[in-house]
Amino acid sequence: MKHEISVSREKRGMGHPEAAVIIKRAVREALSAEGVDTPCTVSVLLTDDKGIRRVNREFRGVDSATDVLSFPFNELTPGAFDAENCELDPESGRLLLGDMMISLERCAAQGEEFGHGFEREIRYLSVYSVLHLLGYDHVDEGLMKKQMRAREKEIMGDRDI
Repeated sequence: MKHEISVSREKRGMGHPEAAVIIKRAVREALSAEGVDTPCTVSVLLTDDKGIRRVNREFRGVDSATDVLSFPFNELTPGAFDAENCELDPESGRLLLGDMMISLERCAAQGEEFGHGFEREIRYLSVYSVLHLLGYDHVDEGLMKKQMRAREKEIMGDRDI
């Protein structure tokens, strides 16, 4: 049994048809790098700035758009994945890791702003979000942020895509 990574779009006709393929590849790469070999489920919703702003306001009390939101289903220790601490889907037998939401609009703008393009930006946001699902965080400028940034760099490597 393999990981199940579902990618859906909030609205029909949203651009970037290649996004789902890039996201699935990046999610699998991040899970592998973190030693997650137990089959799991990750759901990704692609939206625009308006959609992510609505969810950001509802769940975090922040009334602004952002690039990505992560909703982990488990409380995990960064860098020490333990399947025993994860919720199990009784129907599929896969671990339920959580949900991700990515603004394609913000992703495209940031890819242009940072000069590395849409593909690298959506790959980065996918890796970043998976790390959040696996317990990493960056609530302060201390050790936790350094640990998360180090993992991001290792997983992303020097490749653009």
